[in-house]
Amino acid sequence: MRTFLTILFLSIATITFAQQTGSIVGNLTDKDYNNEPLPFANVIIKDTSTGTTSDFDGLYALENLEVGTYTIVYSFVGYESVEIDNIVVEANKVTTVNVPMGASAAALDEVVIKTTTRKESEVALLLEQKKAITTKQSIGSAELSRKGVGDVATAVTKVTGISKDEGTGNVFVRGLGDRYNITTLNDLPLPSNDPSKKNISLSIFDTDILESIGIDKTYNVQNYGDFAGANINIVSKNYKGSGFFEVGFETGVNTATVGESDFYLNEGPNKTGFYKKDYPAFPLTNYNFETSWDRERTSMPVNSGVSLKGGDSFRIGEDTKVSLFGVGSFSNDYSFREGISRGGVNVSSVQDSDFDFYNYSYNTNTTLMGNLGIKNKGTQINYNGLYLNITSQQQKEYLGVIDKDDDASEGGGFIQRAIFERTSLISHQLLGDHEIGDRFEVNWGGSYNYLENLMPDRRQVTLVPVAANDPDGPKSFQFVSSASDNNRFYSELAEEEVAARLAATYKFSKNEDDDYNGKVTVGYNGKFKNVNFEATQFNFQIFGNVPQPTVDPYNVDAYFNQENLNNGLFRIRTFRGTVDLPNALDPQFYKGDQTIHAGYLNFEYAFSPKFTVLAGVRGEQINQNIEWSTSLGDGSSDLESLEILPAVSMKYELTEKQNLKFAASKTYTLPQYKERALFLFQEINQDYQGNPGLYASTDYNVDVKWELFPQSNEIVSLGAFGKYIQNPINSFTVVSASNDISWGNTGEKATALGAELELRKSIFEHEVDTEDATLKNNLSAGFNASYMMTNQDLDGEKVLAESTEVGAPISFIPTYSETEISGASNFVANADVSYYKEFSEDKNIQLTVAANYFSDRIFALGSVGKGNLIEKGITTLDFIAKTQLTENISLGLSAKNLLNPTIERFQEAVDGTTNPDLVDFQQKDVTVLSYKKGYDFKLSLAYKF
Repeated sequence: MRTFLTILFLSIATITFAQQTGSIVGNLTDKDYNNEPLPFANVIIKDTSTGTTSDFDGLYALENLEVGTYTIVYSFVGYESVEIDNIVVEANKVTTVNVPMGASAAALDEVVIKTTTRKESEVALLLEQKKAITTKQSIGSAELSRKGVGDVATAVTKVTGISKDEGTGNVFVRGLGDRYNITTLNDLPLPSNDPSKKNISLSIFDTDILESIGIDKTYNVQNYGDFAGANINIVSKNYKGSGFFEVGFETGVNTATVGESDFYLNEGPNKTGFYKKDYPAFPLTNYNFETSWDRERTSMPVNSGVSLKGGDSFRIGEDTKVSLFGVGSFSNDYSFREGISRGGVNVSSVQDSDFDFYNYSYNTNTTLMGNLGIKNKGTQINYNGLYLNITSQQQKEYLGVIDKDDDASEGGGFIQRAIFERTSLISHQLLGDHEIGDRFEVNWGGSYNYLENLMPDRRQVTLVPVAANDPDGPKSFQFVSSASDNNRFYSELAEEEVAARLAATYKFSKNEDDDYNGKVTVGYNGKFKNVNFEATQFNFQIFGNVPQPTVDPYNVDAYFNQENLNNGLFRIRTFRGTVDLPNALDPQFYKGDQTIHAGYLNFEYAFSPKFTVLAGVRGEQINQNIEWSTSLGDGSSDLESLEILPAVSMKYELTEKQNLKFAASKTYTLPQYKERALFLFQEINQDYQGNPGLYASTDYNVDVKWELFPQSNEIVSLGAFGKYIQNPINSFTVVSASNDISWGNTGEKATALGAELELRKSIFEHEVDTEDATLKNNLSAGFNASYMMTNQDLDGEKVLAESTEVGAPISFIPTYSETEISGASNFVANADVSYYKEFSEDKNIQLTVAANYFSDRIFALGSVGKGNLIEKGITTLDFIAKTQLTENISLGLSAKNLLNPTIERFQEAVDGTTNPDLVDFQQKDVTVLSYKKGYDFKLSLAYKF
């Protein structure tokens, strides 16, 4: 640590006191493509090995150059090289050289060369994040490749203050979970694939489709106001270079999976993921179900994948350029979990159920994406099409005590659940940008999204010992207590969404650099969503008053059949009743519409070369209606709100390499449909029910951040943030015999205070000149961390009163009068070290070690003297190696989860409740979930034509 601090100090000192050097900076543009930024172009000082490349914005920097005169060569594949002579570097000054490039060489009068002592106003454009007035961080495809990241959920966890929810693709930003974040694709909204979530799972997006991911942690009124954590924007790849085609293959294993001599999945679903099943005709009078209740042994569980991608760009006439890109991929993976699962922990620390569990799973991801871009002078039109088909198949088995006072009280209980879940997303986007003269710009976009989430024929079996005192003896359905303990479940979520945006920007107050100090943007956003969720569950009611045979847990088909139905051993019913009721097959459902109309005004002005302000206000009219018919009753609820949302961001450039930023805003947080519908979702050991009394929270956000950019690829930043949330929404344990989890506006306020640190450092950079090329050899490191303190007050009487007002009273007696925010880890950190070496122009190797840590966080709030449910913090460690063997062939090797930590959820001990109405309290921690994921190894091969 001392060595690192010494290096950091010397770097800062060098920047501060080196007075006899200067810099050459600038912007490279594509003159044949309406002067769009030209990334990854080479910038070399002639006859030397000193050089750099332009970044995503076409910006480059040659810094700390000795005073003198230089010749610079600018080159890019497929473009005419440009050589500029007699570029003068003066002490303590910046020379700006902006160069347009294209198929033909740039004319001399097209090249802009300027030297200025106001070096901070130009250098600010060279570094990632520095140009943004808001607190925005981006991670690009090159960095994701270096870190071996394959999906967007994992990608965003490499950003300061972000962690991922175990087992899902949902993320926490600054301790705030799914409900506080926004996910967009090219700045247009995406629907959710999960009825209980606001955002689509980021893990379903393969990084092959993206160019970068932008994470806005401070609010800009151009975005939707349902925001408190971050706006995560996935930018799809838009290819601009010469034609290419690449094919890739990958294979791998998980050690926990291959360690199993037998691997089991559901009978029915295929391995491609394209499977759909509806319940049979006359299901209440005849046993017509075709799929087996029993598990099916599968082939060797080896992970695999294949991908094809290609792109090209070409010109039509003199002024029109067309770009094309497409990618198609399929991948699968197997996993196995083995551990313990407990539920219903009481105030004496005794659990109601206690299982050993086994979970065999198989997942698929099919991705197709294509885009077409057309650019003519000041106009650009882009079309993006995306199709995703994501499936998850799980074979779950639970062995042990089902209910300490009833079913299998001494152990020997058996529960099997077979799950197949499929999510399909179709997204179409049309985007346009138009430059009308120097001052006026118009951009617009429209999208249509259709998402379907299916759970066809989920099957659950529950068996108990014939004799309670003989847990290892024969099993039967004889003493199973509830008809719903054996069931087949069919559900479908359909979400259709149309979104539009339109913005017009006017620039004013031209300055001496021929740029504009100010601009005003007026815009509109509209979002129109329709949601429909239906579920039908067939319960197999066992008649306990007739003799029941013993049943082999792995041959349940021998019991559930037409013969035993005819013999009166069981009958089939839905939650509405038996075949005697005419509407027995009507599904449970909730459905609704959500409409948001928003207008905004943004004002940006540079009051000086150092000080810029972005201020705006947004108005949103929100209408969300929902109706339901479920096992808990029928009803409807409307939520209407007009939100006025101001926001301001400021940036002050302390020096050419330092920024100070400030932001403040007001936003809101909407409840989700599943949370407001009076619907009961049943899981093993945990059920969930909605609360129609939910309403939106109001959020106040403030940020301050200092940034230092020692070199173009380095950053040191330190930030602080605060959030004040009125009427926060939380999940909690309902006061009932079943210990259901519900949602409520659980108190008057919640607060979050935190600090963030980010460091990126180039430890060394060496270059060796050969006859054919300049070969690079470098080592770099990165570290980011955030520390948060959160607090909220809890008020059970408030929850009861607000739910009673809508006719659905929910009782919540919190163990604590105040506690931390659910999902908030106090400490989150990421670190990585990368080594890169070139052996020749077409041969190189890159090695990366990456680590992530998050501390304990609350899963659900405790009640009635029981502690909070806590997710235990873990550390993960990954190793990634990539090598370019030839111009066309590359190999990759990754080893992930090398520490293989125990994933654990526990109900915390309570040393004494802070609620004066409660006397008893939980005396010790009780683990309610525990397992390990195993080590993941993957080998990949890519061939580029």
